[in-house]
Amino acid sequence: MTTTRRHGRAVAALVATMALALASCSSPQDAPQTPDPVTVGPTIAPDKAAAPVPVVPPVWPLTGVAGEPAARPSLAVKIENTAVARPQTGLEQADVVWETIVEFDVSRLIAVYHSQVPGEVGPIRSVRPMDPVILAPLHGLLAFSGGQPGILDLVAASGVQMISHDAGAPGMYRARDRAAPHNVYGTPTTFWGVADAAHQAPPGEQFTFARSADRAAAVVGGTPAGTLAFRLSPASSPTWSWDAGTGTWLRSEGSTPATARSGARLSAVNVVSITADHPATGFGAQGGAAVPTYSLVGSGDGVVASGGKTIPVRWQKDSQDAPMRLFTATGAPADLAPGNTWVELVPAGTGSLTVS
Repeated sequence: MTTTRRHGRAVAALVATMALALASCSSPQDAPQTPDPVTVGPTIAPDKAAAPVPVVPPVWPLTGVAGEPAARPSLAVKIENTAVARPQTGLEQADVVWETIVEFDVSRLIAVYHSQVPGEVGPIRSVRPMDPVILAPLHGLLAFSGGQPGILDLVAASGVQMISHDAGAPGMYRARDRAAPHNVYGTPTTFWGVADAAHQAPPGEQFTFARSADRAAAVVGGTPAGTLAFRLSPASSPTWSWDAGTGTWLRSEGSTPATARSGARLSAVNVVSITADHPATGFGAQGGAAVPTYSLVGSGDGVVASGGKTIPVRWQKDSQDAPMRLFTATGAPADLAPGNTWVELVPAGTGSLTVS
């Protein structure tokens, strides 16, 4: 072996020895490091439950007032509103009252009960052609004194259960302190007691209600008002005045405060004005006077008054069986304040509402 080869092997051995020495002397900082894991967010336990759905308390369907609705149908009663019929009995306990104009420009009321049970109601009078289109969505009971055969047929076809004094229905009687025909009165508990199997269910919501008075459409987006002066006919000019102390509109017949027979002032949390055509029908009254009705299937203008404010609305009713809906100018539902409601049906072209 030559000297050169021996020298090369020696150098190689020396290099290997030095590499081993350097490896053994390396510090921990010189060793390859494992990267830290990247944190992307909090860890969610696989058994974590979803947030609970908010519990919405039940409300009475015709008033929007919180409470557990009773399992009974709505009860509508035809109530007279002439001077000789006042003060009426039980009006202050109605959930909704519809005021209509019948023949001879007379005002007649449809009082609808569900959340309260008055001991007595009256004076009770006869049905008219506008009653079916107003009451069909409720599919409840209708108590009245009587009616013309053709009008009775319309009522029967609307799906309500008829409770007629002329037909001998229980629970109606004539009071001795009033002259006929202004003296028919009735007992609501008896009327509810004769509800048949097809008329047991509570009514559905008719108007929409805000959860609280401060969220009502008129309160949120309306204009302050103190008086609602209606001219429904030459013989009927009801007025409603805002009373901040009670948070209600107080009713007057003209300039005379309207009261129930109990002495309670008639009042409403909401007053709804509905303007609609008021055509004559083929039915006649005494002396050949035409019996009118209202064209309530379709749409038209209205006003909602709640909380001392008013807001213009559009009303819409898609069919006789459909409830009437109210909308603001933006198309949003015109929610009423929780409480009772009076609906004033204003004849288009002849009736009016003045807000001041």
